[in-house]
Amino acid sequence: MQSLRWAWSYIRNYKVRLFLGLLLALIVSALNMLNPYLAGKIVDDVMYGQEKKLLWIFLGLMIGTTIIRTSVRYGYQIMFEKLSQNVIFKMRENLYDRLLKLDFSYYDRTKTGDIMARMTGDMEAIRHFTAWTIYMIFENATILLFAVIFMFSIHPPLALAILAITPIIGFFAYRLSNDVKPTFTEIRNQFAKLNSVVQENISGNRVVKAFAKESYEIDKFTVENKAFKEKNLNSAKVWEKYLPILDSLAGVLTVVMILAGGFMVIRGSLTMGELVMFNSLIWAINNPMRMAGWLINDVQRFIASAEKVEDLLLTNSQIINGQVKNNIPERIGTVEFNHVYFSYGEGMVLEDIGFKASPGQTIGIIGPTGSGKSTLVNLLCRFYDTTNGEIKVSGVNVKDWDIHKLRANMTMVMQDIFLFSDTIEGNIAYGNPNASLEMVHTAAKMAEAHDFINQMPEGYDTIVGERGVGLSGGQKQRIALARALMQDPAILILDDTTSSVDMETEEKIQNTLKQIQENKTCFIIAHRISSVKDADMILVMENGRIIERGKHEELLEQRGYYYNVYQNQYGNFDMHLMQGSEIIGTK
Repeated sequence: MQSLRWAWSYIRNYKVRLFLGLLLALIVSALNMLNPYLAGKIVDDVMYGQEKKLLWIFLGLMIGTTIIRTSVRYGYQIMFEKLSQNVIFKMRENLYDRLLKLDFSYYDRTKTGDIMARMTGDMEAIRHFTAWTIYMIFENATILLFAVIFMFSIHPPLALAILAITPIIGFFAYRLSNDVKPTFTEIRNQFAKLNSVVQENISGNRVVKAFAKESYEIDKFTVENKAFKEKNLNSAKVWEKYLPILDSLAGVLTVVMILAGGFMVIRGSLTMGELVMFNSLIWAINNPMRMAGWLINDVQRFIASAEKVEDLLLTNSQIINGQVKNNIPERIGTVEFNHVYFSYGEGMVLEDIGFKASPGQTIGIIGPTGSGKSTLVNLLCRFYDTTNGEIKVSGVNVKDWDIHKLRANMTMVMQDIFLFSDTIEGNIAYGNPNASLEMVHTAAKMAEAHDFINQMPEGYDTIVGERGVGLSGGQKQRIALARALMQDPAILILDDTTSSVDMETEEKIQNTLKQIQENKTCFIIAHRISSVKDADMILVMENGRIIERGKHEELLEQRGYYYNVYQNQYGNFDMHLMQGSEIIGTK
């Protein structure tokens, strides 16, 4: 019932159309009773009563009723289809809106395939329920009701004889409903797992081919595909158990009608015309009984899908939006970390992080993979919230900021570069769609991307493949940097942004950044010493802690961790750590 109440919250916006459609279905159900009645009258009044002149009247009424009934039924079918499309449009819109509002932690623990299953298969199950199942349940129920009333008005004893078997059919239909519901939940869950495997292999097809792991991935897909097949077969086994019983019991209705009705005609308590009416009405009892199993199937599919979609829509972001929008400086940029701790789960990722950065300053952050560098700036952007301690921007705790206002003042070039399937111009102007082409060119020149873009066949109109396919790592990084510079942010965060470019290009980019960093607070995360050596303050991180801090010359004088990496000439912390404990021991 909870799923139905939730669905009603969307359907009620179109309740006039819904009730009009159900009213038309009610009319059609009533019209379905007319032809059996006329068929009986033809037998009694025309064939036995010799009223030949009534034949054409009855036939005309039957043809007219059929045309009207068919036309009206087509009308409300189209009405329900339009209703379902409107409902699904709004539901899908809310679902997508919810996905965009959820924080990083949700995506950390939820597979993409599961999300896609809810956006596609589950939504289609809900659409089918709204477009077809609702009116079919109503139509079959009202036809059954009218048929029962009509039968009792004709001959109550025969009606009772026919309906005596319906409680047994109802019992097995109820058992089917209870037994089949868990199987649909299992099918939806397994479908999500299957989707995840497919999605991962499509996204990671280059890695699969590079390691020649096609056979391994096929085997992995086969396991999930077989599991999906088994879940569907388990559901089919429930049907195998109950459907023959339901069909057989429904078929018994005809046998009861012929035997009991024939006996009553012989005794004279029932006319042949009335028997014909019962025979014509038997489908109105039989068909809803047969349809009961299939409609229960659709309802259970709907419930299983609705529960998943509703669960996502009710999922709240762990990041609660603050309210500070006004009374803030015209230009922000001061950043303070005060005894910041952060944990994803059991272990601490950051411990006792504290520093201050002012507008015009550049903060360099270096350290081995997994030391917490990216997590530190993720907290600043409030992709996650601190476990303990506080982060202030312009003197205001980031938890008190309006998230959109906060992030509008900062731009981050992430380590994992993502480019959209759009033109290069569209990707660079993503944050400012109204930007002129001249502004796009200027940002590209600052990111040292203008030259290689012009060498492409379509220049800035070149379509970038999905996730930047067709571009080198360095080209993607420079386009992403141009996209960030287009925003003219107060706080600029570069997370390993120049790792894939050559040293000459990196030096040009660094010189450009020096020219634009006035009044900007810059954070540069890097493995290369060359990327951070000119920073106003360098933070050296290891295991979630700041182990050294200072300017380049100061850190060299300390002859500690930073000095050893500098001496290594590569500036690659991962390689440095692998060189042995004799170097690490000099910290």
